[in-house]
Amino acid sequence: MHIVHVISSLFPGGAQSALFRLCTSDTRNRHTVLTLIGGGDLEAPLREQGAEVVSMGFSRQGVSLGGMVRLWRAMRRYRPDLVQTWMYHPDLLGGLSARLAGIRLVCWGIRHTALEAGQSSRSSILAARLCARLSGLVPRRIVCCASEALRLHEALGYRGAKMVVIPNGYDLSDYRPFAPGEIAAYRRERLDIDASRPLLGMVGRFNVQKDHPTLLKALAELKARGHDVLCLLVGASLDADNTALAGWIEELGLASHVRLLGRRSDIPAIMNSLDLHILSSAFGEAFPNVIAEAMACATPCVGTDVGDTDQIIDDTGWVVPPRDPQRLADAIESALNERDAAPAAWEQRRQACVARIGEHFTIDRMVSSYNEVWSGCLSSAT
Repeated sequence: MHIVHVISSLFPGGAQSALFRLCTSDTRNRHTVLTLIGGGDLEAPLREQGAEVVSMGFSRQGVSLGGMVRLWRAMRRYRPDLVQTWMYHPDLLGGLSARLAGIRLVCWGIRHTALEAGQSSRSSILAARLCARLSGLVPRRIVCCASEALRLHEALGYRGAKMVVIPNGYDLSDYRPFAPGEIAAYRRERLDIDASRPLLGMVGRFNVQKDHPTLLKALAELKARGHDVLCLLVGASLDADNTALAGWIEELGLASHVRLLGRRSDIPAIMNSLDLHILSSAFGEAFPNVIAEAMACATPCVGTDVGDTDQIIDDTGWVVPPRDPQRLADAIESALNERDAAPAAWEQRRQACVARIGEHFTIDRMVSSYNEVWSGCLSSAT
């Protein structure tokens, strides 16, 4: 089959990473990617892997008639077997353009669990509501990356009978446990960190959704309890130029307990170097990639109960309510106590993390699930 994907951009994000893994791992089909906005870190790598990538030239300021015409013309030119869209605006604009171009097989992609003012933009909320009204007419199937996303959108009015959950999948040759010697060398040579000091971390851009203040308050509580931990913050805008973040760290007396690494290209190595990965998100997560990536590297996780975090972690780690620094600190303390007092149990937990991702969240499983949905659409149309 020839699959045309429509996505807002190829700048880093959970949906973009999932699309990249899908297109580069699926050898059964031909993939073309139409971006509403051009550019992005994943554009060149996608092309290098054989996918055609074309920008529709939309403005960041909003929908344009010219962009819609270009999108419609692209659909007419490619005449794909199926169009797979990713997120609200591509679902709406890509889905309508495909149907107007005479393409009957459209699959939407939902990757969000926050649709409230202050948590999502007005345009995203409007697009989601319009999609709910059109969900009986435009898409053949609606792919959700998380069970919580399906539940929320069905309640919003999306056609539940068309919805299916396909969790994210990961290439376990990229995300794998390092040997102890590799981890010690990375900590010493690349991070300049004492190997004996408990090392926590959170990978995720600086954004209100990620709720870094709750994480910092939990770290301050741990410090007050006598724990000498170091926490790495990794992601866009998590660097010395972030004056707001630097102010919070200084105010809480955490200058020697937090290190800002900014954006990094060596995420698997960082995940391996951590004793514990933390996700403090307050809302909006559907299927948080960083939890699965850390677990694939044998790093146990503490996560807040947003999206499908609880289903990913299961019994391999700790899940706590969002926006609760005390409960977050309690969970981190429990993990550190097990690490120090029960090393055999801790090692068993680490191996359970790897096994859970290997059993449920591999890239092969994700590719197979998408192919099953796409083939089902094609069969139903003939």
